[in-house]
Amino acid sequence: MTTTVRHSFGYSETLMRLSISALALGLAATAAAQQPAAASKAGTTLIKNATVLTVTKGKLENTDLLLQNGKIAQIGKNLTAPAGATTIDATGKYVMPGIIDPHSHSMADAINEGSLSVTSMVRIRDVLNPTDINIYRQLAGGVTTINVLHGSANTIGGQNAIVKLKYGRDVDEMLFPGALPGIKFALGENVTQKNSQQSSQATGRPLRYPSTRMGQEEVLRDAFTRARDYKAAWDDYNAKAKTDKTAIPPERNLELEPLVEVLEGKRLVHAHSYRADEMLMLLNVAKEFGFTVKTLQHGLEGYKIASEIAQAGTGLSTFADEWSYKVEAYDAIPYNTAILLHHGVVTTVNSDSDERARRLNIDAAKMMRYGGLTEDEALKTITYNGAVQLGVEKRVGSIEIGKDADVVIWNGDPLSVYSSAETTFIDGEVFFDKKRDLAQRDAMVKERAALEAAERGRRVTPIVP
Repeated sequence: MTTTVRHSFGYSETLMRLSISALALGLAATAAAQQPAAASKAGTTLIKNATVLTVTKGKLENTDLLLQNGKIAQIGKNLTAPAGATTIDATGKYVMPGIIDPHSHSMADAINEGSLSVTSMVRIRDVLNPTDINIYRQLAGGVTTINVLHGSANTIGGQNAIVKLKYGRDVDEMLFPGALPGIKFALGENVTQKNSQQSSQATGRPLRYPSTRMGQEEVLRDAFTRARDYKAAWDDYNAKAKTDKTAIPPERNLELEPLVEVLEGKRLVHAHSYRADEMLMLLNVAKEFGFTVKTLQHGLEGYKIASEIAQAGTGLSTFADEWSYKVEAYDAIPYNTAILLHHGVVTTVNSDSDERARRLNIDAAKMMRYGGLTEDEALKTITYNGAVQLGVEKRVGSIEIGKDADVVIWNGDPLSVYSSAETTFIDGEVFFDKKRDLAQRDAMVKERAALEAAERGRRVTPIVP
């Protein structure tokens, strides 16, 4: 006989255990549906007779690709599968590098620490959710790497996280090994927060500084002045400590440490921006303090200052065709990407959206329409150029021998609206397989029905007041 223990919040212990068990079973089943068999995790895969879009070395027709030990081991025709390898016939299909999204907020629903103007001490990696269903959906769209950024409520926001979408694994395994760390900056109206600031003033709450673009520039100068002084104090201490064992180190400052890394070129700056004037302001401040802005994010007016961005050695990550959704975006044009690329700016197309991330291949195709990019140039905006912007181009972004086996098999040209991803590999492992997904759907429906029926059959003892 089962003893039912009642709780003050109205659930029986048996029902609680059933619900927890159902949740665990559901998650396990979902993970099983999305993960490869044990053999393919550690195994070798030979993809035969595909059209291989290398991105950096052109299109290879009727070509084989050998994935081994997590790397691209061989590229060529008539390759022989090693013993125990899985062979995939990709005749009539396309293979391309995994898509890289340089601006994402997936896996994180706490993205803005908006209480201060400078929150460089907070880290997105601390709030990543490895069970976010958007990971799986993006894998189904051929995405393998994302740059998870802090929000744009702060002039200097929090530290980013570069993630490989290894759905079903823990966060530590998903973090991109060896990737340079980054940090989010933001300019413009998202920082000044005029609407919310006015509401705060009406209720008697103090305004948060800054409320103008002038104030944003001062916040940047103040922060990097303090970081430069902090670095000098530590440099002085480290020099003294070599001979003076009584030297006292400066007090550690978690806000300034990431900014010192920026000054030292050890942390990349990714800056939310829209207008040409504010982008120029940031580039000038960076030049004054001796660091480089790695990417201007969004940068919808980048085409107006394309030469200046190129001269600064800065990249830009933008939308394909989104504009006029707020005043800052009124001067956006769909030719932004093409103009920037033709001026020598490393340019990418990003999603900034859980949903658009699944269709970045189509956003890349639009760049052939708006500006006449070649197929390889368009593909670079969602692969290789993103790897450059994140400092991981030696690992991912193109199909080359020795690079990580982050590749996707498509049932047609990935720049066509009629094509879809069939299999997505990360480090040589299958993390999305369309056939497996379809096969598991009926089983999942039956399992859910069984769990719901079991729960309905439980009698809950009512609480007696």
